[in-house]
This record gives sequence, C-alpha cells and structure tokens, in this order.
Amino acid sequence: MNRRTFVKNSTLTAFSVAAFGSLNWNGKSFEGDTETTTDILGPFYRPGAPMRSNLIPSGTSGDVLHLSGTIFQKDGKTPLSNTLVEAWQCDANEHYDNTSDEYLFRGAVKTGSDGKYTFKTIVPVPYKASPTLWRPAHIHLRISSADHQDLITQIYFKGDPYLAGDTSSASPQSVNRILDMTKNSANENVVKFDVVMRKAFPLDDTGYRRITGLYAMEKGNAEFIKDGDLLFVKLNGHLLEGLAYKGNNTFEGGLGHMKAKFELLANGETKATITLGDFDSADPSKSKTLVGTKFLKYTN
Repeated sequence: MNRRTFVKNSTLTAFSVAAFGSLNWNGKSFEGDTETTTDILGPFYRPGAPMRSNLIPSGTSGDVLHLSGTIFQKDGKTPLSNTLVEAWQCDANEHYDNTSDEYLFRGAVKTGSDGKYTFKTIVPVPYKASPTLWRPAHIHLRISSADHQDLITQIYFKGDPYLAGDTSSASPQSVNRILDMTKNSANENVVKFDVVMRKAFPLDDTGYRRITGLYAMEKGNAEFIKDGDLLFVKLNGHLLEGLAYKGNNTFEGGLGHMKAKFELLANGETKATITLGDFDSADPSKSKTLVGTKFLKYTN
C-alpha cells in the first residue's frame, strides 16, 4: 500500500463522533442513537483479565457494589450479544494490581443474546493521581465487539467531591456516565450502566502492518500494538492509551487526550506524530508533541 492509497482509504472511512444524539425514554430506560462516549484508558489497563463476574478477592473489605447493564447496537435498541466486557478498578487502599497473577479487582464477562452483563465488586474510592490532582471514584470498562467499534470508557458516581476538579469527569462528554448509586433489598449498592456502541470504521490490515511496531521518538520510544480495532500505545514501556481510527491517517484516544497521526514516507519508513494532552489540565497549551520514525516492525 503506497501513501496515496493509505490517505485515500483514510478519507473514505473518516467520521466524527458527536457527544450527544437523539434519546428516547421508553418507560424504563433511555434508548436512541447516542453512542456511549469514550474516556481515557489510564495507565493501569492489563490485557488478559480472567473471565469472572465477581471481582472481589477473598477477605476484602469494602461496600459491595453490583454493576450491571445492557450493551446495545448502534440503534440503541437491539441488544449486542457475544460482546466482551472488561472491568478494572483500584482497591480500598487506592491501589491498582498491576503485577500479580490474581488480577485483583479485574475481570471480564461476555454478553448473552440479551446483551446483558453484570459485575460484583466494591465501591471504588478516590485516589491521589498527582501532588495536585485527586481522581474521583471510578470504574474502567473496555467493551469489544466484532461488529462495532471497541469502546474504552469510565463510569463515575454522583456526589463525588472530586468530579469537578478532574479533567475527565468534568468533560461534557462524561455527563451521561456520572451515575446514581441505589440500594437493593440486601442494602447493597447497585449501579446500572447501559452502553450504546458505534459502528466501526477500522483501518485495513495492510494499513495496520505499516504503522504497528517500535518507534524511536525524540525522547524515548513509542510502541503501537493492534488489539481488536484499537491501536494501543506504549510510551517508554508504559501502556497509556487505546486509540480508535478517525480517518485521514489519524487515531485518537478517549476525550481526545492523545492523538497519533502517521505518514508513510517515500523511502518506505513510517513517521508518527503523537500529540499528548496534559491529563491534569484541560488547557490545550500544555499539550506536547512527540515525533519519531519506526525502527522495528512486526512480521505477523
């Protein structure tokens, strides 16, 4: 594939995602063509979490939380079956399990014909992400379907005092993901989160082969890895974001905090330009740009 073909294909599959669309109340829930918005992946995603709906390790303290919902196709009405739903969160001590074989507070389930999923966990706690930033309590989700664009998102909870000070939860795109927490008959916490997927416009395999691999950047290295129809990004060995294809040779992460644009050079090399926003600030002037070329490609 030469550069002209790559750009042509990108243009044909370019699209935009609106934060809001049309919604209908059917008496029980909202339905419509409003795709669930994305959020940042964060630095704590681990692929390969075990298939389980109960995320609570034995002997763990914390308030029980039942998270459930339905995954819908793009029309917001038709349940989406055989969809992988991954969930991960911090423990009651504000820590993520990034290394153990137990994958603590991490798990995955697949939807049945009714599109439903459920997890049993504990209510997450806020944690200090930097000397000046507290992240509100949240649960991460990745939802993968062969027929729709993979979704990386987060849910938050109403009344959290740190919502307004966090750039992700304070984004207008997160408004429908700040949820009510109620109680069931056992006095345990219950949260419902329905998801509307959007149609995938993936780059073809030839395009992915041209851009995946290791890149020598101006400072350190970057690695681009295809997983489903997402392009995962590692910077200096840390998995930071999952990017969706937006057309015009460009991929973008949740809330637009990270973008990667590729150029296929005449000498056969591939150039990547990464724009990385400041996760502690919504000020675009604090973003930085990294440029580099691929020095190691993958053969498969």
